[in-house]
Amino acid sequence: GAMLVEPTETEGKRTLDIFIDALRGLVQKARDGEGEILRNAPYLTPRRRLDETGAARHPVLRWTPDQSKAAE
Repeated sequence: GAMLVEPTETEGKRTLDIFIDALRGLVQKARDGEGEILRNAPYLTPRRRLDETGAARHPVLRWTPDQSKAAE
C-alpha cells in the first residue's frame, strides 16, 4: 500500500529530519530481512489489520428483518 504524507508549514526542519530518519530506518529493516515485523503492523492500535483476502473468500453475511415492518 501507499502512504501519503503531507507535512504542514508549521513543521520545522528538525521535526521533518527526525521523521525522514524514522522512515529510512523502516526501509533498512525491510531490506535487512526484518520486514516480517512490518507485514502485520499496526500492533498498538485498537484494531488489527483486516484480512481482506479472507473476508472476500469467506464472507459472513447476516440479514435480519426489520422488526417494525414485520408487525404490519
